[in-house]
Parts: sequence; C-alpha cells; structure tokens
Amino acid sequence: MSIQKEDVYKVAALARLKLSEQEAIQYTNQLNDILQFAEKLNELDTTDVKPTSHVIPVSNVMRTDEVKTSLSQERALFNAPDQQDGFVKVPPVFEEE
Repeated sequence: MSIQKEDVYKVAALARLKLSEQEAIQYTNQLNDILQFAEKLNELDTTDVKPTSHVIPVSNVMRTDEVKTSLSQERALFNAPDQQDGFVKVPPVFEEE
C-alpha cells in the first residue's frame, strides 16, 4: 500500500488545509515512510504473544479531584479574534449550498 500525492490533497481538503506542491510531496513521502515501517510489523512472529500482553506494566495513576480557579470569561475571550454574546466566534466550517 502506498499513498499518492492526490490522497494527501484529498485529506488536506477535508481538513480545509491549503498545501503547496512542496508540502504535498513532503507529506506523501513521510506517510509512505510510516506505512513502510508499519509493514515491517507483519514480519514479526507473534504466534506465542497473547493479544493483551504489554512490554511494560500498565497501571492507573489516579489523583483526587480538586476544584481549581478557572479563567474568567473576560480573560478567556481576551485573545479571541472575534466574539459574540460571550463566546468565541469562528468562521463557518460548512459552506451553504
């Protein structure tokens, strides 16, 4: 399996990102390198490995819940480029048809 430059452009369009030709080539190469590395995992013999085994022990580290002071609404909106009715206003994500 390999990624083509057109695939990178499709994903970028879904994420509403504009990529230059150089960026698309770079991301295509990087994604293909990742896929080649992942393909090497298929060469491993895992017949005697339990599906739930871990190489290091797994444990939860819990802490008690603490109420902490949060930002005021004014402070939270301080750097917002646009705001409306006490909320951050962002451009529409979906275009009307």
